[in-house]
Amino acid sequence: MSAAEKILSFADIEPLRQAREIIRLEAEALADLARRLDSGFCDAVDRLSECRGSVIVSGMGKAGLIGQKITATLSSTGTRAHFLHPAEAVHGDLGCLHPEDVFLALSNSGETEELTAILPTVRRLRIPIVAITSSERSTLGRNADIRVLLGKIPEVDPWGLAPTTTTTAMLAVGDALALVLSRRRGFTPEQFAVFHPAGSLGRKLRVVTEMMRGLDRIRSAPETATVREVLTASSQTGRRIGAVVLTDAEGRLSGIFTDSDLARLLGRRQDASLDQPVSQVMTRNPLNVPTTATHGDVVAILASRKISELPVVDADRRPVGMIDITDVIGWEGEEGRI
Repeated sequence: MSAAEKILSFADIEPLRQAREIIRLEAEALADLARRLDSGFCDAVDRLSECRGSVIVSGMGKAGLIGQKITATLSSTGTRAHFLHPAEAVHGDLGCLHPEDVFLALSNSGETEELTAILPTVRRLRIPIVAITSSERSTLGRNADIRVLLGKIPEVDPWGLAPTTTTTAMLAVGDALALVLSRRRGFTPEQFAVFHPAGSLGRKLRVVTEMMRGLDRIRSAPETATVREVLTASSQTGRRIGAVVLTDAEGRLSGIFTDSDLARLLGRRQDASLDQPVSQVMTRNPLNVPTTATHGDVVAILASRKISELPVVDADRRPVGMIDITDVIGWEGEEGRI
């Protein structure tokens, strides 16, 4: 029985009701915040996009934890960013600041002591301050060059004390800043892959040239060669791949001859075909992928077309390598064990 099908006891109903209410209230707060966002957000995007240094994110306590997440999101989506802990900043870490940076400060009240203590130094260095805070009249609000105002957002804990809805709102604004900046910069999936070389994301976005077998590891021959010549003259290093790449007079991909094609010839007792040009029995104009294809593209083609080999070609349709399904499966298995 799945969790969705489980029959709830009376003791489970109240915690579930409370959880749903908390999530509903936070969702309503986010929807209200989305409606209230004003030109301050646009100004923040403009300032961050013009930053020639790094976005230095800072916040204390729960806001600091949200700041670390925003830093990570900015970094992974094409905006250079670093987190500065306010308490460590006053003990020397302010030395990381550079005049070309932008300071992104997070504090709901705008009165966080450790954060406000470093604002004079940031201003002295003429570093622009972008604040995510609830009030423009707070110390942070008054010192900021640009303010993204959250407004008065009630916390959802029973006493209205623990940072909950406000930190959720900060996180949402941070995500919005990072993603809008990413779109403005024209950040691409290929660039995203560079910053995510490991795990399922890295695997999905890995470029085909990083995982294919190069020309020195596959069998290739001109289409004018006979089947027998192709089979006897072609060689490769490492594990044998079950296909031969065939090229025309200009060196462009013209066909592919697989072990299955050979098996069909022998099964039909067409031994005479072994001494005919392979062009007469090859699969002409086979499926192929460009060097810009990703691992995800390759897996989708192999799965949907139920094939085992896929040539990789350059912009002039000249073969540069081959993807074999066993290599893809093997690589995925190794990644899964990391």
